[in-house]
Amino acid sequence: MALLGGKKDEAPGSTTSKPLFKREEDFVSTRPGDIHTLLGKGSEFSGKLTFEGQVRIDGKFNGEIATKDTIVIGDGARVEATINAGTVIIHGTVVGNVTAAQIIELKQPGRVKGDLTTPALTIERGAAYDGTCKMVEGGRAAPPPGGDKK
Repeated sequence: MALLGGKKDEAPGSTTSKPLFKREEDFVSTRPGDIHTLLGKGSEFSGKLTFEGQVRIDGKFNGEIATKDTIVIGDGARVEATINAGTVIIHGTVVGNVTAAQIIELKQPGRVKGDLTTPALTIERGAAYDGTCKMVEGGRAAPPPGGDKK
């Protein structure tokens, strides 16, 4: 099977060059069994969004998002919402509080204005974040550094 950058079974040291830039799809985590749903560019939606599987928003959304799975906010998307999800990956703009059970990934050129609550957070260089972050372990606040000293 041939992919951008060479064949899967190609020998090491091959002269086939790899692409200089990764496609945006390469950054989006995919897991077996995901249902991929898209709110495309140019679309606008207001309300409460609940789903199973992975959803990607590339348009405008205003309201509330709730899932145990993955939400991807695409480059150019604008989301004004309270988000509660398993995994949140942000390439676009989010205004509102975000809570993730697993991880929040803020990718360049993503922007977030709101509070984050998550056990794990990654912020790429070039992304912007304005708010507070509360790190949690298994749904409860992590102890402060040097926690149990008396």
